[in-house]
Amino acid sequence: MRNKTILTYFLFKGISDVSESQLLISLLVLLTYLITLAGNMAILLLVLLDSHLHTPMYFFLCNLSILNISNPTVTLHKLLVIFITGNNVVPFTNCIVQMYFYLCFTTNELIVLTAMSYDRYVAICNPLHYSSVMNCRVCFGLATFCWSFSLLQSIPLIIILTQLSCYTSNIINHFLCDVVVLMSISCSDTSILELVMFTQAAFLAIPPFFLTFISYVFIIATILGIKSSTGRSKAFYTCSSHLTVVILLYASLVCQYLTPSGTFKSTKLLTLLNTALVPILNAFIYSLKNNDVKTALQRSMTYFKSMF
Repeated sequence: MRNKTILTYFLFKGISDVSESQLLISLLVLLTYLITLAGNMAILLLVLLDSHLHTPMYFFLCNLSILNISNPTVTLHKLLVIFITGNNVVPFTNCIVQMYFYLCFTTNELIVLTAMSYDRYVAICNPLHYSSVMNCRVCFGLATFCWSFSLLQSIPLIIILTQLSCYTSNIINHFLCDVVVLMSISCSDTSILELVMFTQAAFLAIPPFFLTFISYVFIIATILGIKSSTGRSKAFYTCSSHLTVVILLYASLVCQYLTPSGTFKSTKLLTLLNTALVPILNAFIYSLKNNDVKTALQRSMTYFKSMF
């Protein structure tokens, strides 16, 4: 028999049980978070200020940058609070709120990347009709769907989580509230929760992957059909940044959620990779691999130099 406890708060263990490594990891996370903020805010400002970047591709990139700022802010803030103040107490309500926004932002990112893959498909496979297909109404409609759908789809899961009546412990061996972690310490019946999670994975996570995959099948087929090597290189270059980001996100999520249950040490590291490293890599990929962004940055620097 296990002790049953109705909880009002949780205690986060953080990344590591060793205080020295906890300090080092927290410092690295803080540095990564600051660079993520700076990089993605720079992309947002560049797209906002440079009229050359007022295109559907960079409209969706702005949505992705907002997510790359929001997700680390929601998931990493308590780890940084523990590092700065030593307070690892998280009220139950705060835990649920953090989990809700973590699920929303992650789902939103998958759908936004799907919309970006459709944008690249139209740009490469149907370039003559690109401006008419990807018009302002379509872009804003897709963005509205991404945000509204992601905000609504996590509500059933959260409602079920709030109904869990007891837990065997108030210690969360993690640095954030995750569904799998809460299920592992719950003594309530989680069969309905598991069914909802499976349903969401089947209908909310797999379709974006296949839509993105199909888009790139057509994109690659079209690129291979281009006779000019210069044309092939240019066409592939326009979607290489997005494809790299897609691979990074799906690889990190697959590794995070297909890790065998009980191996929380590796799960924490994979979650840290997904929440801290992937957003900063996105910013660098879209700034270092994208000629339009680099050119816009040079124009902005030249403009500001001329002012002084």
